[in-house]
Amino acid sequence: MKTSRRTFVKSGAMIALGTAILPRSVFAASAKRVEVGLQLYSVREDMKIDPKGSLKKIAGMGYKVVEHAGYADGKFYGFEPSEFKKILKDLDLKMYSGHVDFGMKAWDATKKDFTDTWKQTVEDAAYMGQKFVITPELDENAQKNYDTLLKVIDLWNKCGELCQKHGMKFGYHDDFNENAILNNMKLYDIIMKYSDPKLTIQQFDIANLYNAAGTFPMDLIKNYPGRFVSLHVKDVLKEKNKENMHDSTILGKGVLNVKDVLALAIKNGAWLMIIEQESYQNESPMECVKDDLLAMKKWGY
Repeated sequence: MKTSRRTFVKSGAMIALGTAILPRSVFAASAKRVEVGLQLYSVREDMKIDPKGSLKKIAGMGYKVVEHAGYADGKFYGFEPSEFKKILKDLDLKMYSGHVDFGMKAWDATKKDFTDTWKQTVEDAAYMGQKFVITPELDENAQKNYDTLLKVIDLWNKCGELCQKHGMKFGYHDDFNENAILNNMKLYDIIMKYSDPKLTIQQFDIANLYNAAGTFPMDLIKNYPGRFVSLHVKDVLKEKNKENMHDSTILGKGVLNVKDVLALAIKNGAWLMIIEQESYQNESPMECVKDDLLAMKKWGY
């Protein structure tokens, strides 16, 4: 996710994932069923225009699970939780996770507790049957100040305790700046050291840190076995754009050896694989996510 994604989440836009079940032989080392899904941010403009119709198209492609990033003002993509839950059920879609705007503002320092608004966010996630409440956001001050980062991570753990009461975990999705150095440590190493794996998860976007600093996803998975329960599955082109970043592309057409990354991640405990594509070259977003799923099926997922 780029900064534009963070803005998208704050404005109540959308993400979702569809799912296909993987063969048992592929994930024999994993205790959980492995599922492949679609990040609805991949089809964000379609979701803005016609969320229900877009979900119907996604389901028609063979996706079975959705991950949102469109929760705002107590609604999912403009629908009340009960309405959105019925839409998903009617389309045989599940929603294990979602992206939401989260930061220090969710904590009421005077009450030493989360705000009622944030508690409602967690309760709505639980009502939808989610297993994870995930933020793609890390405050800029936390990216630059070690003490502030520790406070944010502590808040993640507290939120993990709140989510645990509802049978869920809190999660963080990496951005682009986790290789920054704070207190002689990489930011991501600090996150891994102080975030409680019993209460929180890491959703690893396999392209983000490669984009930012050339970090290959397999290296990070090897460094932190068992910490990545969910992946954002993405491939990137060799060419770089004006921001010195790689454009995402259809799975298998880029440089990330996605098939091998998935195999290693699954071996190390990942089970929720979320396809994401943010740029599309000469195809429409809907065509791209269909091709992405076909690529996964070709690999045996």
